[in-house]
This record gives sequence, C-alpha cells and structure tokens, in this order.
Amino acid sequence: MSTPVASVDKPSVRGVASVVGFLAFVEFTSGILQGYYTPIFTNVARFLTVPDADVNWLEGTQLMLSAIVVVMFAKLGDMFGHKRMLLVSTAVTALAAVALTFTRTFPEYLVAWTFMGAYVAWLPLEIALIWFRSRGRDKPAAVTRLAAGVLVAALEIGAIAGALSAGALADSGWSVPQMLWPPAIAVCLCFVVVLFGVKETESPGGHFDTGGAVLIAVALLALTGGLSLLRILGPGSVWSWVAVAVGLALLWPFVAYESRQAEPLIDVALFKNPALWPVFATAGLFGVSILGAQTPLSTFARTDPAVGYGLGASAGQTSILVGGYVLSLVVGALLFPVVTRWVRPRVTLIGASLLVAVGYLAFLPLHATFSEVLTNMLIAGVGSGALVAALPATAAAAAPQHQTGVATGLTNAVKTLGGAVASCVFGIALLRNVTQPGQTAGSYSGYLTVWTLCGVTALVAAVVLLFVPKTAFSDNR
Repeated sequence: MSTPVASVDKPSVRGVASVVGFLAFVEFTSGILQGYYTPIFTNVARFLTVPDADVNWLEGTQLMLSAIVVVMFAKLGDMFGHKRMLLVSTAVTALAAVALTFTRTFPEYLVAWTFMGAYVAWLPLEIALIWFRSRGRDKPAAVTRLAAGVLVAALEIGAIAGALSAGALADSGWSVPQMLWPPAIAVCLCFVVVLFGVKETESPGGHFDTGGAVLIAVALLALTGGLSLLRILGPGSVWSWVAVAVGLALLWPFVAYESRQAEPLIDVALFKNPALWPVFATAGLFGVSILGAQTPLSTFARTDPAVGYGLGASAGQTSILVGGYVLSLVVGALLFPVVTRWVRPRVTLIGASLLVAVGYLAFLPLHATFSEVLTNMLIAGVGSGALVAALPATAAAAAPQHQTGVATGLTNAVKTLGGAVASCVFGIALLRNVTQPGQTAGSYSGYLTVWTLCGVTALVAAVVLLFVPKTAFSDNR
C-alpha cells in the first residue's frame, strides 16, 4: 500500500522558517518595486515632459534586460554561489533605483529604469538558495514548495504596500524626485539584509560560457526588441518584423553552439527532461496572462460604458479590483503547498492552470458588472498565485543538482518571453476595429481577444502538464 502524500510531503513550520529567513524581505522589496511605480507613471511622464505613450518604452526596455540577465545570473549563481549573485543583482538594482531619483530627462530615466530590471533574478536565485538549504532536511521538495509560497506571498504584499504608498505620496503633493526615493532606500536596505542575513550555498566554480551568453543576449535583444516595436509602432513596421525574425533565427546557432560546450550557459538537455520541459512550456504559456493581461483588465474597468462596453470604474474602484486580484495571488501562493500535502504537485499544477483558464474564459460572457469582473479576476488570481510559486519550486525539485539556478531562472526567462509576445499581440488587438475617430478606449473585439488567448493558453498549459511523470516534484519519487 502506498504512503499517502500528506504524510510524505508535510514540512515543519520551523524548517520552512529556517530556510526562508531574510529572503522574504527580499521578495517584499521586489513587490514594492513592482507595485510602487505604476500608479505614478503619469506623474513621471509629466515631470519629464513626455507623452503618456512614451511610457511604453519603459516596459519594453526593462523586459529586454530581464529576459537576458535572469539566465546569466542564475548560471553564475550555480557556479560561484547564489548569495553572491543575489548581492550583485541587488547592487545593480539599488544603483539604478538611486540613479532614478537624479534623472531629469527621459533618456536618463529610461537607462536607469532598464538596469533596475536586474531584480528579476532575485526569485530564481532565492529558490535555488532554499533548495540547497533544504536538501539535508526531511521532505526537501515540500519545504521548497512551502517556502516558495511564502516568498510569493511576501512579494504580493510588497506590491500592495508599494502601490498604496505611491498613491498616498502622490496625493499628498510629493514631487517626482521625492517619490522616487522610498523604493530606492528599500532596495539599499535589501542589499544590507542579503549581505549580513543570507548564507551562501556551495560554489563549485567552473568556466562561464561567454560565447553562449553573447549569442542568447543578441537573440533575446532582437526578439524582445522587435516585439516591443511591434506593440508601439504596429504590425505595419517592417523593421519590427525583421528584428523578430533575426531573434528567432539566432536561437538555432545558439542551440547548436550550446550542444558542443562542456559547460554550457544553458544545457539544452534540460528541455528534453520529461519533468522539466512541461514546466518551461507552462511558464511561457502562463506569461501570456500574468504579464500581458493586467493592463488590459485595468483599462477595461476604466472604459466609459458610453462606447458600448467597460465598467466606467473610478480610480478607487479600479484599485479595489487590482487589490482583490493581488490578494487572490497571495491566497493561491499559500494554498499551493497546502494542497500538495494531499494531492500530487503535478495534479495541483494542472488544477491551478484550469483555474486561470476558467477565470479568463468567464470574461467572455460575464463582464458587464463590477461584481462579475471582480469574481473572474479572483478565480484567475488564485490559480495564478499558485503557478507563480509552483513553477520555480518544481523546476528546482526536478533539475540536476548543479543546475538548480539555471532551471529556476529559465522559468522566469520563458515566462518573460511569453509576456512579451502577449503584450505585443494584445496591444495590436486593442487598437484594431476602433469604431469612433479619436477614440482612446481599446476595441471591444480586442478585449475579447485578450480574454480568449489568456484562457486558451492556460488550457493548453493544463494539457501539457499531463505529460509530466506522475510522481515528479514529490519527495517520494
């Protein structure tokens, strides 16, 4: 008779607390960065005397850097110590955040903002640190899952705190340079916390694959840059398509080059691992909704029903929607390790993907009232929160010991690429079929496209996860 999952995968609270430690503060700070700036983007645009449309460049450039650096930091962490690379990425982020407070022109702001994207490496490096700490304990996979849930909950709580703080400071009359200091101070404090509060992992050393790094950097730069240009300039931009084509074409020589390396930047064999490739595929599909759909949901809520759709919600009502969604992410992240005490992690991942699918597909018939939109967002949010916590944790559990950081980093990198593609497609869809001249609202058909793609990609992810071995990611494999 097999041992029940509950008795096998139940970690102790003390064990989890000992491996999470100060890393929860790091993710809380990450949440501040992700939630603080969005409410004041309009203030920043006015301060720098640029139109609101130029704010799109901030997302595009930081997205390009994020996709590139996360894999490199993860690989360097596997080689030279995950704490060391967490310190380096935190230092880069802190310098960029401080530099942001001194910017007075848009190009200066754009450069500083782009380098602040180094924070995307934090969560993969933290999960790798936690996995290495938990290896000597009972139920390391369960400990890692619960720790990941705690970290993601800290991240989302930080996002709420950041958004509320920014709004309060803006309403109280702080200038833009003054408002940019609180997150900068938080990141500087985060560096001190990592330096003195986090223990290092084993660092076997090795040779860094510079050739592979250059190839993947150029490929991702062209691909994400082309997607950003398509979103901003539209599908009629020939050079945008050329950049996308070049980025895709460069992936082939990168794979061929990596296959010949003794110590590759990315071991392409990871994509053949039966437990890992579905996780990477799910991360890319999940990136469509978690990174691509949040802005359309907000703008739909604010759209005046006079155009035939939208809620006409005020800023306060929209903040309730966003706040409810973020809280549902926290619930999903904390529920994931609890549910896996009784249900296999593989089944839990499938269930989370289905929740995301149900939440977004429900928008197709149900989007006329505030309560309908909020309900849909809460359902999708619970599933999304579980996946945010689950994907790096499951990758760490399934990866070879010396490639934990790379595996967790790849989940973030692939998710970022999925979000980049979605952002491009959604931006184009919302601009199509606008019926009234000068109308600033997105098209109704565009919103239907957003919800459909988010729901369908989540369904495809659930199907892909069926190919994961039944006992993958568990301690009783």
